[in-house]
Amino acid sequence: MKKLNAVLVVEGKSDVQYLSNFLDCEFVITNGSEIPFETIQYLKTIIKTKEVVVLTDPDSPGKRIRDVLDQNVDGLKHCFIRKEFAVKHGKVGVAECDIQEVINALDNIKTFDSNAIEHITPSDLYELGLTGRIDSAEKRYFLSSKLGLGYTNSKTFCRRLNSLHLSKEEMVELLHEQKRVF
Repeated sequence: MKKLNAVLVVEGKSDVQYLSNFLDCEFVITNGSEIPFETIQYLKTIIKTKEVVVLTDPDSPGKRIRDVLDQNVDGLKHCFIRKEFAVKHGKVGVAECDIQEVINALDNIKTFDSNAIEHITPSDLYELGLTGRIDSAEKRYFLSSKLGLGYTNSKTFCRRLNSLHLSKEEMVELLHEQKRVF
């Protein structure tokens, strides 16, 4: 059993039931994207004394939960499971994920700076072929996996890149690495 010295924020009871089979930690359940006010207040209180990590499903509702929490609770950390490892029986989610994928995600916890200055713009993403092209999603996926950014559309991708304080030059270097991989 893996010990996690953080509070893990998940979407529902099924996630807690699954994760508690191999993780030893405290859980907070959001009950989907309509997060109760009390849950947000509780997270604001416990983040003063404990690390709080968000682990949601790699889909649109999971992204919405992250956005709501980021807007309301300062200092959250995130970890992401890859979508292709979180699909089973037509469902997408943490509870459907392979144990090793969850452990890999927890080994790659990220902190995003919501006050980051925008260094990379949507036009930079277009120029680098990360949006507006046939293979854009594939390129974003490669970089998101490499940087531990999780499942993202181009707008979220840009915001997360900036919150990590990556420069355009660093992005070009990573894209050159991608060409060597494919």
